[in-house]
Amino acid sequence: WVYEVRNVFNGELVDILTETVVEIGPRVRIAREGKKSGRLPDEIQGPWGKIIQDPHWTPPQVFIKAPPLWPEQLTSRWSGFYQTRYQVLGNTENDFYWDLGIQAKSWNRVKTIAGEFDTLYFVNTANNFQSDDWFRIASNRREIVWFSPEIGRWVVRESFGEYLWLGSAGWADSNLEDYLRWELISWK
Repeated sequence: WVYEVRNVFNGELVDILTETVVEIGPRVRIAREGKKSGRLPDEIQGPWGKIIQDPHWTPPQVFIKAPPLWPEQLTSRWSGFYQTRYQVLGNTENDFYWDLGIQAKSWNRVKTIAGEFDTLYFVNTANNFQSDDWFRIASNRREIVWFSPEIGRWVVRESFGEYLWLGSAGWADSNLEDYLRWELISWK
C-alpha cells in the first residue's frame, strides 16, 4: 500500500509512505518506509487485525494486550471498548494505561487516486490515556477511518489528538498533536 500523508491543518505533503507485508504467520509484520523520512518502525498485527506494535502514533506503542485495528464485526453500528496497557517501543521499563472505543458508522463508497472502494467508516477514540511524557496530565486521540476489506487496509485514515500539560488551565489551554490524513494512492 502506498499512501500520501498530508497535514490537515495546512494541506502540506508530509510524506509518501509505503507499507509492505514482509511476514505472515501467527503475526503479520508490515514494513514501513517514507520517501522523506526513510525507514520507519514496523507495524505488527496478531490475528484479525489485533495491533501488537502500532507505529502510527508518536512514540510508537507496543500493546501488552492487543486491541483491534478495526471493528471486530464488519457491520455498521457495531461498537466495542477495550482497556489495555502499552509500552513505548524500545523501552520496557514502564507501561501506560490505554483505552480504545471503536464505533462503526456506515458503509461508504470512497474514491481515491488508487480507485474506488467499498469501505466501512468507523471512529476510534482514546480518551484520557496515560502518556509516557509525565508532564502530560490528560491526552485524547481520535481516528476517522475508511477501511476496505477488499484490500485489508484503510483507503483513508485521519488522526489527531490533544493534551494538557501539568499546570494547564483546562481544555481551552490544550495542545494539539498533528492532524494527519493518509490517502491510498496505489496498492497491489
